[in-house]
Amino acid sequence: MKLAELQEKYPKFSYSSYSFEISGKDLGISFVFKTGDIIFNPSLKIKNVPAEFNKRGLENLVFNLGIAEMISYWKSASSPLIEIECGEIGPEQKKFWKLVIKKGMGQFFFENKIKPFVPEIVSFGKKLETDAEKKNESYLVPVGGGKDSIVTLEILKKREKIQCFSLNPTESTMKVMEIAGCDPVIAERKIDSKLLELNQKGYLNGHTPFSAYLAFLAVLVAKVFNHKYIALSNERSAEEGNVEYEGMVVNHQWSKSYEFEKIFRGYCRDYLSREIEYFSFLRMFTELQIASMFAKYPQYFSSFLSCNEAHKTYSGTKKPSGKWCGECPKCLFAFLILYPFLDKEVILDIFGKNLFEDEKLIPVLEGLIGEREIKPFECVGTREESLTALNIAWEKNKLIEKGTQPALLRYFEEKILPKIK
Repeated sequence: MKLAELQEKYPKFSYSSYSFEISGKDLGISFVFKTGDIIFNPSLKIKNVPAEFNKRGLENLVFNLGIAEMISYWKSASSPLIEIECGEIGPEQKKFWKLVIKKGMGQFFFENKIKPFVPEIVSFGKKLETDAEKKNESYLVPVGGGKDSIVTLEILKKREKIQCFSLNPTESTMKVMEIAGCDPVIAERKIDSKLLELNQKGYLNGHTPFSAYLAFLAVLVAKVFNHKYIALSNERSAEEGNVEYEGMVVNHQWSKSYEFEKIFRGYCRDYLSREIEYFSFLRMFTELQIASMFAKYPQYFSSFLSCNEAHKTYSGTKKPSGKWCGECPKCLFAFLILYPFLDKEVILDIFGKNLFEDEKLIPVLEGLIGEREIKPFECVGTREESLTALNIAWEKNKLIEKGTQPALLRYFEEKILPKIK
């Protein structure tokens, strides 16, 4: 469906209400969003919360998490007006949220061929109290099952008191946390099925700034479990965009970037909690450097999983595979940056095959190393470090393999190497 048609039919999107309660050992949260005659009711459960914790400021954290959740539903019709009916946000908060929509939804605008725009935001209701409780000097570490959070876990747990946190953990994520020996906090997010139905009917769909949602959720979890620090595992490579569109840089990883980290830290301090510190433990490192560190932890090789295709359901039309697909940009990038640091037999055991031998991956490789206009819309490293890793892999393979190079390294040798020498 066309944007103009949708905006005419759905001129307003409302964040109507939120609610939360302790049920047994779990904190249950739900939200109500409305547009036209459509009502969305997503929910969240944070499991095994402490029997007693200071609830002062909790309502405000739930309310703000609802704004982050709202974006996934607003996008279906991209209404020009958002009304927040259940709480007041001031001018600086609106400025923050408008920036999150503009930059965090850049890929959504690009893929739907929409000129980037920011909806008007109005708010009603009471001003909510922020959290000011002193926290323990301990760390909450969000874990996604990939190599980055493993590196953060292994380094921090030797020096600090930590607790893992995972949202809708996969089997691989649970294995990673078990190997790390950390006590996990588990949250379960349930998407309203009506959103998936709209996707299948042709309403607007696409990438949203998930890491922004995760940031608000992590602050809420840190509040409930009394942690002062939230240690993310976002790296320096997240700064590079994927393509220029309508005068702006579209960055698939914008909500993992330092720009987002900086503005979120300010938002957290001013409007969420003065006592919680949100930061990325790996910000100074590139993906290639992190891969070299990860290579020192072989206990995770059979458990970690960075392939997003492994978890996708495509709006509920298929079951997730739970394994490396060996065909997507994320698989090829992970293979590429780990190859310089692992024995060949080890990396083939992880991925199940030699991705360098797959000639069909040459177009994917071209996107990763900057031979195409658009870098793949995945959480991958910069074009320069992909090219560096490819060069190292080629040099390494020359030493361990005699005769013809596999297809991707032969492509590098014949097409790329002459241009960079």
